[in-house]
Amino acid sequence: RSIDGFGLSPGITKEQRVGVEKLMANAVQTFSGELAGKYYPLAGMQESIRQQLVDDHFLFVSGDRNLTVAGMERDWPEGRGIFHNEKKTFLIWVNEEDQLRIISMQMGGDVRGVFERLAKGIKAVGDSVKQESGKDFCLDAKYGYIHSCPTNLGTGMRASVHVDLPGWTQHGVAKLQARCEELHLQPRGTRGESGGQTGFTYDISNKHRLGYSEVQLVQKMIDGVNTLWKEDQEFQKKYNM
Repeated sequence: RSIDGFGLSPGITKEQRVGVEKLMANAVQTFSGELAGKYYPLAGMQESIRQQLVDDHFLFVSGDRNLTVAGMERDWPEGRGIFHNEKKTFLIWVNEEDQLRIISMQMGGDVRGVFERLAKGIKAVGDSVKQESGKDFCLDAKYGYIHSCPTNLGTGMRASVHVDLPGWTQHGVAKLQARCEELHLQPRGTRGESGGQTGFTYDISNKHRLGYSEVQLVQKMIDGVNTLWKEDQEFQKKYNM
């Protein structure tokens, strides 16, 4: 999400970025129940905390070529940070690629539980930002929520699961990518968008953001992953795995 009145990452000023961080550092203090937690600024972060967040695969790092050439890593690490709740199932990245990345995650297959927490979390962020500053999320009647990258216009939502597909890997990664295209899915490695693929564990998510509701996109991801998994069982038999 982006907040009205602050620039998007490629053009945001240093003052605006710090302003977003100050706003969020105050806003997250109003969260209660399972959403309650703590905000950790990147600047001046204790090494032990930083390392723990890296080990948990929660912390974003600098050096992404695409973000750098787009001007999104200026003044690093000032104005950036991460919030997470006690169970580390609800997170907010502040001033990474977007002003806000609101994340709900957990182990297992309870997608509905993850989605419900996300919806609750987005509302809590929106309400607290409004209370703190009087500002709303950037929302366009035609293009939906406005973000730094045009591919996220619309819902701005990526629903994904990590799933092992050894059968498909044996059959061919290029063929898996083509199959995902047919199912309106996007396969990635588990190290993120530009981290490449290792092994046979994939991050499978909805391809689209625009033109569908959040519920439709989550359902598309669930149905697609179930289809891939069934097909993977067949490939494992075929290749005597």
